[in-house]
Amino acid sequence: MSDLAQFFSDVIAGELDIYVVTFTLVTVMVILLFMSFPMIVPLAVGALIGLLHFSGADPQVIIQQMVTGISPNALIAVPMFILAADIMTRGHTAHNLLGLIESFVGHMRGGLPITTCISCTLFGSVSGSTQATVVSVGQIMRPKLLQAGYKDSFVMALIINASDIAFLIPPSIGLILYGTLANASVGELFIAGIGPGILLAFLFSIYCYVHSVTHSDSIALVEKTDWAQKLTAVRKALLPLGFPVLIVGGIYSGIVTPTEAASFSVLYAIIVECVIYRELKVSDIWDAALSTGLITAVVFILVGIGQAFSWYISFEQIPQELLAPLNLEDASKEYVLFVIAVTFFVGCMFVDSLVVLLILTPIFMPIVSSVGLDPVLVGVMVTLQMAIGSATPPFGCDIFTAIAIFNKPYMEVIRGTLPFILILFLTSAMLIFFPDIALFLRDLAFG
Repeated sequence: MSDLAQFFSDVIAGELDIYVVTFTLVTVMVILLFMSFPMIVPLAVGALIGLLHFSGADPQVIIQQMVTGISPNALIAVPMFILAADIMTRGHTAHNLLGLIESFVGHMRGGLPITTCISCTLFGSVSGSTQATVVSVGQIMRPKLLQAGYKDSFVMALIINASDIAFLIPPSIGLILYGTLANASVGELFIAGIGPGILLAFLFSIYCYVHSVTHSDSIALVEKTDWAQKLTAVRKALLPLGFPVLIVGGIYSGIVTPTEAASFSVLYAIIVECVIYRELKVSDIWDAALSTGLITAVVFILVGIGQAFSWYISFEQIPQELLAPLNLEDASKEYVLFVIAVTFFVGCMFVDSLVVLLILTPIFMPIVSSVGLDPVLVGVMVTLQMAIGSATPPFGCDIFTAIAIFNKPYMEVIRGTLPFILILFLTSAMLIFFPDIALFLRDLAFG
């Protein structure tokens, strides 16, 4: 009892003990989260308490670190990709991509859910956002899947988890932020994310086929399209397919940097939706710009506050002390990658994935360097865990997006997610033991 009293006495006195500091910061942040403060507040308060109460440092350091956090040039690509995605989400892009895939595979056994998987992969290369993919693909495909006889629990789980592929397929906001934090090439990360993204789409499609076969008595097949309809679908989808070609092809060939590709993507989206399709007006572009401004502001404030908090815990060497018992610096690459995957997955289950990325990436990067792990491989693994966490109970953001869009209760939305989460875990394991899944295309493109 006296030891406990001494511990809390040290907390009050501001004694600089690693466990006292950690307990204080975690407790304060959890209390603020339960009081429904946005994540920005707990991070800022945690950094302030650490600096003022335990270190006695100048609080101006927080402002300096916030500015440092949002200074890298690579972050310019973030609002550009968000704006391009918003413009295409408002237009015909999603419909045309879905129409192309459905015309070729929709009539097959499991064709509609496979269409959903592939559409999420392609739309991920347009939006780079899981939530935008849930909204755009989900609103179109869910009524068709329900009409064909699929259970709503399967449909919603499919849409939520297949949308996670958008985290891996470029352009990915998560990969951009990781590249900034880890000082890794965003172009290499973009190319490395393609392999795992395609693998996920393939594994999800296999499960969809098996599910459709085992429930064939209650699921109807869609009428097969003729070649004239297929050609029409191809013609309509050519312009939307130019978007990933512009990004991936431009970076792969070395013609443009990721930031330049982001700028061109905005121009391309405006030309396609406003000039060619004539679907959007100037007022729609203005609304998209306002929406992008709000989202970018939230992301950049999080990045700035996250940088300040990460700087403080690194300054006090809290991560090194807490991770010391795991002896990671002398461990195998596979073990370190496994620890990173588990840590990020657990964190993303409870906290916004961008916040977890901002806090944990600076913690693990010295260990990644010491054991000789490829930071690009680590970035793909981290982004995959962000994807899993966004669709995993209790607080996956895609779950709450689906609740809002489909107007369904929480338990019904998550009921069918387990098989998809197991597939995501399988993909993580494969990435640990077969890193060329991510690195083959990267090495091919960048030597």
